[in-house]
Amino acid sequence: MPSHGFQPIEGGQQVIRHRVTKTLVLSVFTAILSSLQFGYNIGVINAPQKIIEQSYNESWISRSELGSPPIDPALLRTLWSLSVAIFSIGGMVSSLSVGVISQWLGRKRAMVINNIFAFLGGSLMGLSQISQSYEMMIVGRFLIGAYSGLASGLVPMYVGEIAPTHLRGALGTLHQLAIVIGILVAQVLGLDMFLGTKSRWSVLFWVTLIPAAVQSLLLPFCPESPRFLYIICEQEAQAKKSLRRITGLLDVSDDLSEMKEEKRQMDSEPKVSIFQIFRSRTYRQPILVAIILQLSQQLSGINAIFYYSTDIFSKAGVEQPIYATIGAGIVNTAFTVVSLFLVERTGRRTLHLFGLAGMIICTLLMTVAMALQDTIPSISSLSMLAIFGFVAFFEIGPGPIPWFIVAELFSQGPRPAAMAIAGCTNWTSNFIIGMFFPYVADLCGPYVFLLFAFLLLGFLIFTYFRVPETRGKSFDEIAHAFRGRNLSLLDMEVKASTELDSLGGGGADEE
Repeated sequence: MPSHGFQPIEGGQQVIRHRVTKTLVLSVFTAILSSLQFGYNIGVINAPQKIIEQSYNESWISRSELGSPPIDPALLRTLWSLSVAIFSIGGMVSSLSVGVISQWLGRKRAMVINNIFAFLGGSLMGLSQISQSYEMMIVGRFLIGAYSGLASGLVPMYVGEIAPTHLRGALGTLHQLAIVIGILVAQVLGLDMFLGTKSRWSVLFWVTLIPAAVQSLLLPFCPESPRFLYIICEQEAQAKKSLRRITGLLDVSDDLSEMKEEKRQMDSEPKVSIFQIFRSRTYRQPILVAIILQLSQQLSGINAIFYYSTDIFSKAGVEQPIYATIGAGIVNTAFTVVSLFLVERTGRRTLHLFGLAGMIICTLLMTVAMALQDTIPSISSLSMLAIFGFVAFFEIGPGPIPWFIVAELFSQGPRPAAMAIAGCTNWTSNFIIGMFFPYVADLCGPYVFLLFAFLLLGFLIFTYFRVPETRGKSFDEIAHAFRGRNLSLLDMEVKASTELDSLGGGGADEE
């Protein structure tokens, strides 16, 4: 039985089809433990919200003069919003350094070092109750956010670089699958029957140390990215060794040839920084696509549901809203698995368009249900159904695709800087939603999700006209296409030289 074969794709190109090896499975599994941690810390703050707020109040009273009144409700809301949103600030700050750290330490070593943030952040959050310090909780949330910001760039980069081309989309989706599993685990552990009680809620945050410890133990057994070794470090022997471990083959000349071509293209370009990506006409179109896709993920309203779902379900008249929140988490996980099987069959662009369209319909249904809940109490079931549908459509496309398509749109040279820009965009918009959604929801009432419907419509139009299909294309083919050398590979029809220029082709790189 042959170890690999060639699968024809559009345009007469061929893709090397490697078998899935134990080393590849171990490496991907170990990497996405960071994604699991990321998701867990998105969801962990949701279920025990009222208990943690009560703990903040008790800390306030214990540190005030005898007989002092409880904490002011406005201040409590601000402290809570900060506890939620500072996670995104940590991610926003650290995501900008993904490019520098991944080039300096390498993908694997950077993930090892990143676990320091997880251990520090988890310990501070876990000790905040016994120390009666909401400041420790806030600082811990910042540190675990910094961990997640680095993870959100390092994991898709590492997985994308070790994955065979024909499995890159499916393996890239595992990053999002691990995130949603982490969210679901946090929601379940936050139930009263487990850790969501006044005496046990701090244990929820000690749990964050477990995946960090497991990953730290497993990473030494995983290979470094062969692309990093060959293209960045120029260590051909080490790159071959890494390729042999990942593919299970002795002859890795085909893979090495692909990397040689990628390195040749990279050497013909100047070294790319974040600032240069924005100045270069070659990279302007792909970085715009990367940024808008990240915004389409975060400004869709999905994190408003992840962070505040219990409160949203309560306002929608749902009895036992915590169980509805867990139901949303199960739907979230199930449809990420659906996307895993569809992404290499249907394509990235198609799934993203389908997901955005479905989310628009669900936001309109949510608005109708929440507006009429006082008049028609039984309509709360429509609200819950709309939220479940919103989550399902999100995970079909806008959830997983923006994470890994950025790595596909850029060659090795600009990829780290592009990942940093995309990550910072994602975390900045995440922070905006986490910090300001409660205030916007109070202002807009039941019509708050109409704002997200308008944003989703804009993202849908942009995706239809500007986002290319990258399924089955090598990194080098995609980079060539964005330079205008072979646009047919991305199924794009260019009818005029002005449109070529909008894609970054037909001119000098720098203005």
